[in-house]
Amino acid sequence: MFRDLFYSSYIQTYIERDVKDITKIGSELRFFNFLKTIAARTGQLINYADIARDADIDVKTAKIWASILETSGIIKFLQPYYNNITKRIIKTSKIYFLDTGLCSYLTGWDSPKTLESGAMSGAIFETYVFAEILKSYWNNGKNPNIYFYRDKDQREIDFIFEYNGTLYPVEVKKTATPSLSSIKSFSAIESLKKPIGEGAVICLYKELFPLNKNVNLIPVNSL
Repeated sequence: MFRDLFYSSYIQTYIERDVKDITKIGSELRFFNFLKTIAARTGQLINYADIARDADIDVKTAKIWASILETSGIIKFLQPYYNNITKRIIKTSKIYFLDTGLCSYLTGWDSPKTLESGAMSGAIFETYVFAEILKSYWNNGKNPNIYFYRDKDQREIDFIFEYNGTLYPVEVKKTATPSLSSIKSFSAIESLKKPIGEGAVICLYKELFPLNKNVNLIPVNSL
């Protein structure tokens, strides 16, 4: 399959040329396994101890290699939004692959059909949305003020944009019929004591449509 040949060649070139130019990785096989371990965690809070265990490396090496992946544009860390007003917010970063094709290849999904019904379909969809948001800003020479929110009560918002002191919450749902329950965590950011602007749910709905007076459904193909 052309896709498999493309990505296997890409990874080999990446490891042998780009990574070795940055640092001595030691074992190429272990670095490849590390890549697969990171790919399987796209859209999740980063836990270096778990990653190191699954990739059979130490935590220090996991942190160094993750930094290499970010420096070379393979992954992107998304920081949590927090301030000093509330102490219950999780401060661990999330990790995203910037190429969903590469991420799917590394995690063993060999076709859109198998991925669509697979366990990682939601995570890959969220990863795609995040990457498209970044690219839309980067293509205009800008960097978005984008974060995520998660607190110790398990309330989570996929993305928060901050502009001029106002917070704009965004959820990502791989469905064409999101409900009001999709935005139940939006109220969590009221504790941050900042103005809250219009929210959005990026989903598979076919057109821009109001979910309620403060939140719009945004079709993913409009990104």
